[in-house]
Amino acid sequence: MSSMYRSLHDNYVSNKGRSTSCVTLAVVLGCLTILGILLAITVLKRPPPPKDHETLPQDAGGGNFFTDQCSMALVESIPQHVKYKANVTLGIPLEQVWKDLISMAMDQVDVASFYWTLTGEDINVNSSSDRPGKEILRELEDLPSRNVSVRVVSSVPTVRTNSTDLEILEQKGVQVRRVNFGRLTKGVLHSKFWIVDSKHVFIGSANMDWRALTQVKELGVVIYNCSSLAKDLQKIFQSYWEMGQPNSSLPLPWPSKYNTDINKHHPLLVEAENVSSRIYLSGSPPSFCPPSRTQDLEAILSIISEAQHYVDVAVMEYFPTTRFERPLRYWPFIDDAIRMAAFERKVTIRMLISCGRDSDPAMLPFLQSLAAMDSPHHNINIQVKLYIVPAGNHSDIPYSRVNHNKYMVTDKVAYIGTSNWSGDYFLTTAGVGLVISQHAPHSVWKTKALQSQLRAVFDRDWHSEFAVHLDDLGHQPDCALST
Repeated sequence: MSSMYRSLHDNYVSNKGRSTSCVTLAVVLGCLTILGILLAITVLKRPPPPKDHETLPQDAGGGNFFTDQCSMALVESIPQHVKYKANVTLGIPLEQVWKDLISMAMDQVDVASFYWTLTGEDINVNSSSDRPGKEILRELEDLPSRNVSVRVVSSVPTVRTNSTDLEILEQKGVQVRRVNFGRLTKGVLHSKFWIVDSKHVFIGSANMDWRALTQVKELGVVIYNCSSLAKDLQKIFQSYWEMGQPNSSLPLPWPSKYNTDINKHHPLLVEAENVSSRIYLSGSPPSFCPPSRTQDLEAILSIISEAQHYVDVAVMEYFPTTRFERPLRYWPFIDDAIRMAAFERKVTIRMLISCGRDSDPAMLPFLQSLAAMDSPHHNINIQVKLYIVPAGNHSDIPYSRVNHNKYMVTDKVAYIGTSNWSGDYFLTTAGVGLVISQHAPHSVWKTKALQSQLRAVFDRDWHSEFAVHLDDLGHQPDCALST
């Protein structure tokens, strides 16, 4: 862990305890050329004591001017036996962040996760690498005995599972609701986030799964003392919670209590230590967005359309189609935005897509199509690599040894989400994204800007031995897309 991350973590462990409209797809596409807001992220090395609702000077860009001293850092899980060279950028370990959030909880913990499998027994696997998952489960079980209220929302299982995690938690006093997104939207609840004491937040790619801690490569962000953002995320959690009741039906429109003051056009402003940040949350599916919530798809399309120099994307799956509805439909909106950026504005595109033993080979033609546009002679730069996590001695663990990241970083914006990039995730499936842009003097950009750190993480992975150009793929036993 870098000294910056260690300093941030130590400070908050030692002091623990101490708010665009949702638019139709057609409107999103029609507005692509006029979307123009700078979005943002910040990391603070050793922040001052939090000052809730500090007033910031108004600027011409619009925004919410009553902010907290929000401090944040990248969070990562690197699979066992995956080693990088020395002196690379690494996020705070996911296991450490989850345990710290549990230990600092004083009043309430809300967790949203697609599914729960925190022990090897949940998936009929005997592996010592499930130890961190078992410890997290035990610590969550203990929270009610500390008079900490715990609420969990999860998706109604779409496949048979042996997991007893939620039943165990319920027996300990945790409130659990399973949302039937299949009935409500024909999708699933795919969000992954934590809210602690209405002021600390984790958002990222990691489900409540022991494999996320030791066998799967994950990325997220932890945000401390940011009650404005936490309370906004709580509105999304509450929408899931209400829809987890028996016989629930989607309200039209959503009651005003779900409205937000924080969105693409009015981001939350955070300023500290010469770093100025603009932050907002995006959501999906559209049927869960009140009019004031920026949709996840709109956020992604606007970020790509506003990039001037580069767009770096790291996602597990990339399909310009739907994946789960029948019949499948072509869904080119993100793909078109990427091609337009590269062709019309000469933006350099790098796509880092995951490939594991369970990846769908049908993804390959779409990636090859993107890569085929690459033409340096015509100043068109689109490069595509596959990130392959070696299975090693862990081939007996299903749905593991994969890069599960879901983020994008440009010269303007950092975006950390919970969705893969295919149609269903933005049409019918619940997900969230954190959009952050920032300004800082050059002297502090690399040391205090999370946007800069995220780019460094992308560069680390892009240039690592685990990233392979499509043309160099050949036969890779740990990649289902290889020949």
